[in-house]
Amino acid sequence: MVNDTRAAGEASSSRRKRQRVPSIVEDEAGNSGGDEVARSGTLFELDLLDCSICCNALTIPVFQCDNGHIACSSCCTKMRQKCPSCTLPIGHYRNRIMEKIVKAIIIPCPNAKHGCTGKFSYGEESIHEKKCSFALCYCPVPNCNYSGVYEDLYSHYAANHKDIYKRFMYGYSHNVCLSIEAEIYAFQEYFDGPLVVIQCFKEPQGMLMTVNCIAPSAPGVGELSYNLSYSFGGKTMTFELKNMNRIQKVSFQTPEKDFMLVPDYFLSRVALAKGVSICICRIEKTEETEEEEEEEAE
Repeated sequence: MVNDTRAAGEASSSRRKRQRVPSIVEDEAGNSGGDEVARSGTLFELDLLDCSICCNALTIPVFQCDNGHIACSSCCTKMRQKCPSCTLPIGHYRNRIMEKIVKAIIIPCPNAKHGCTGKFSYGEESIHEKKCSFALCYCPVPNCNYSGVYEDLYSHYAANHKDIYKRFMYGYSHNVCLSIEAEIYAFQEYFDGPLVVIQCFKEPQGMLMTVNCIAPSAPGVGELSYNLSYSFGGKTMTFELKNMNRIQKVSFQTPEKDFMLVPDYFLSRVALAKGVSICICRIEKTEETEEEEEEEAE
């Protein structure tokens, strides 16, 4: 019995020691190369790394109550340092193990299947996704279900929906034959570049007009400005935006900001017809802007 117990103890001790020894990479001949490799595993339930109160990704610092319930720092403040699960105090003691786990989890960008190679700590991937240049953009043509990264979308539009009368060049004013019934007018940069969409929304007080570039909100992509004007009866009204809004998909919801309102009494009886003109320009980058974009990319 003594021998069996000692053997079991040795085995247990051996297992504990092996857990602390890093893996060794072997070369093609099967010999140890001496290079240490970080051990890794798979976590199937990423929700376990979310705050149980706000359901957002846990960020450091992570706090726990005496019963082991965890919460992010912002929720501790909102809950006035009282655990919602057991009412014990929370927000004074940090859960260092959970903090290490959160920091160690690396998540690929949700757009990895579209070409993005970025990898981020858990929770940070959602921040990156908002400015990822590989985010899907959707064709603005009705009944066309094409979607792809912005460059592929521009090529698709030029190949399948090209209209020589719906092209624009930077810095030039273009007349737009826009109909209220159409609701949307899409046109493309002359050299198969960015897609710009003008939309009309009929409201009781008149007509709302918006201009958007179909592009992800990534630095250096679709950064345009525009000057929109409408003329009728010898009168002209204009609307200028230094930074054109970028959208990935056309929405038909009435905009809440960044629109030009053409009063009903100012509208032509034949809708907007040829009274609309627009001048689109590229935003010139300064050295400071480029440095900021590089810092964001890092």
